[in-house]
Amino acid sequence: MHILTPHPLSPFAVVVLAAVTVTAALLGAAVGSARSRYRTRRRLTSVVSRLGAVSDDAPVEGRGEAVESDIRLEGLLSKLERMTGNAVEAVNVAKAEASRLRHAIDVLPHGIVIRDEHGDVIFRNASAGSLIGSRHSDLLAARTIDEQLESTGPVEPSERTIELYGPPRRTLVIRASPLDDGNQSLGVVAVMEDVSERRRLEAVRKDFVANVSHELKTPVAALALLAETLADEKDPMVTQRLAGRIQTEAVRVGRIIEDLLDLSRIEAEEAPPREPVSAGLIVAEAADRVRSAAERRQIRIEVAEPADDCLVLGDRRQFVSAVHNLIDNAVKYSPDGSAVHVETGTESGWVDIVVKDHGIGIPARDLSRIFERFYRVDQARSRSSGGTGLGLAIVRHVAGNHGGRVMVNSREGEGSVFTLRLPTAGQGR
Repeated sequence: MHILTPHPLSPFAVVVLAAVTVTAALLGAAVGSARSRYRTRRRLTSVVSRLGAVSDDAPVEGRGEAVESDIRLEGLLSKLERMTGNAVEAVNVAKAEASRLRHAIDVLPHGIVIRDEHGDVIFRNASAGSLIGSRHSDLLAARTIDEQLESTGPVEPSERTIELYGPPRRTLVIRASPLDDGNQSLGVVAVMEDVSERRRLEAVRKDFVANVSHELKTPVAALALLAETLADEKDPMVTQRLAGRIQTEAVRVGRIIEDLLDLSRIEAEEAPPREPVSAGLIVAEAADRVRSAAERRQIRIEVAEPADDCLVLGDRRQFVSAVHNLIDNAVKYSPDGSAVHVETGTESGWVDIVVKDHGIGIPARDLSRIFERFYRVDQARSRSSGGTGLGLAIVRHVAGNHGGRVMVNSREGEGSVFTLRLPTAGQGR
């Protein structure tokens, strides 16, 4: 790949270096006859004039012709030496600036490709090289860029969006703009921007708004209908039953709002407070929150005491919220009279909090999506049990905020095992 060099200085440097070569050749003639010295002086005068300097050919009074010619020749050589030194310094500065500019463009996240006025690629930064690789999708991007550069006119810029289905799937926006110095075309520059993450976040935001609207619309509509029915009902038994339904729907709305606020707070705390917290105490507090709901269905929450209590580093509230959601999720999807097992262990600087149930399990097709907001494997069962579809999303964000991860192993009809892996207090420091 060619190096970016300042266009105006290159011809100047070539002329000066050529002049130095001419000067060396002319020095031999300078020691010859008077006619040779005269020709040498005239040629040097022409070279200096072409380089932009003004030569003084006025006669020197009181000198002989040979002395006068030598003096003028010496002056021309001095001017040429100064101009040569200035040109060399200018070329060195230009090289340093070009190198600085090239490295600055290399660190830009956007890919940049520049073609000269003849259509040859003279520069491609590192980001462009990573976007235009050897894979089929990358070759498609390269071909699109070539077409964009070729189709861009001398005045009007152009823009094009392409979808690369990967993997991974990417969306590139390519903008091509003409380059000129006001007098003539200098080529075309293409800027490539990978907007995949931006598009993904936009899609997540739209889905989130749609899901929230849907989740809140259902219980709110039910509340309105129940209240309208209750207003005209005279039978005390029916009134009591309707009031109970209203209370259930109100609790459901409250849970959705509470989980939304909890998720929003956890997402905002990308760098939560770091303090050593006992993993055993986290599990005990989370299990106590779920125990009353589990007892109503005769579900036992069996917490295995760790041999050696271990510490995790992070925000205690977030840890308790994550483990609570895992245990609560296990209880909701377990049959009545079954058991949910919770145990804590350590492995190579990590603390694993494992929650195991014997419930309905998760189909393989759903495993990759269960941590999405509002995603439910069994819509009817989740709503009847009061689930909001946000619990596992909260768990994933808590794990990510603390440099950990959440894993799942499940088979449909046999139950699920969720593992929340967090760094120990010693590893987190």
